[in-house]
Amino acid sequence: MKNDLKEIAGQFAKPKTLNSFIEYGGVAAAIETVQGNVYTGISIDTACSMGFCAEHSAVAEMLKNGEHHIKAVVAVDNDGNAVPPCGRCRELMSQLSKENLNAVIEVKNGVFVTLKELMPYDWKEDLGRKW
Repeated sequence: MKNDLKEIAGQFAKPKTLNSFIEYGGVAAAIETVQGNVYTGISIDTACSMGFCAEHSAVAEMLKNGEHHIKAVVAVDNDGNAVPPCGRCRELMSQLSKENLNAVIEVKNGVFVTLKELMPYDWKEDLGRKW
């Protein structure tokens, strides 16, 4: 994992209130691709749960730039602490490419695991579908 990936994400983890319905930036994520590019994203929290996680935002940026192979991921809260991806984010990253199961994720400060370790009983392995 790039040494500065967590620092990059931390630059964007600055919670802000847009109005009484929306807060954003409480969590920020940085994804490093196999090609060495870094994409960032922020969380959006809404009063009616229509928002999304920082990892989804970063994935959208990555896809917008024609990439989908992930090397490393970190999400941080506004104190700069690593937070693990939720199940929805894990699933999204795993569906982009089977190779993403090898992506290294900081799940807690200084604790790194692969996406595969976070998804030991992955339902996709038994479907016979191709990525």
